[in-house]
Amino acid sequence: MVSTTDEGNVGKLGFTHGMVIQELGWDDDTDDELRVAIEDVIDAEMLDDDAVEVMDAVLLWWRDGDGDLVDALVDAIGPLAEGGFIWVVSPKTGKSGYVDPSEIAEAAPTAGLSQTKVVNLGDWSGSRLESRPRGKR
Repeated sequence: MVSTTDEGNVGKLGFTHGMVIQELGWDDDTDDELRVAIEDVIDAEMLDDDAVEVMDAVLLWWRDGDGDLVDALVDAIGPLAEGGFIWVVSPKTGKSGYVDPSEIAEAAPTAGLSQTKVVNLGDWSGSRLESRPRGKR
């Protein structure tokens, strides 16, 4: 059963029924209750990194040591529909794999994205990244 906290967290992410969402960076430590809540809201399973569909959004689980965040963001942008967005979800301060928020904030513009929102997701923190309007740098 999905808790009201997880339902509230999905609301913070802006996911709605029928959205096509790609999930990247899944591992044993991800928040399975949040994942189930997302899939309940969109009424579908999230797609993995092998998917070739056009995505409304990408959920990128990111931890310290996962590699180059700019490269991961550039790869995540590829299948995004116009107006699509990326959530970078990383462990909160004090948790294993913690990523300093400044790392995400610095990687975003290099990948052509703007950070528009940061939310608390329990043991995780989410940063919403969107494509910058053309002509703005």
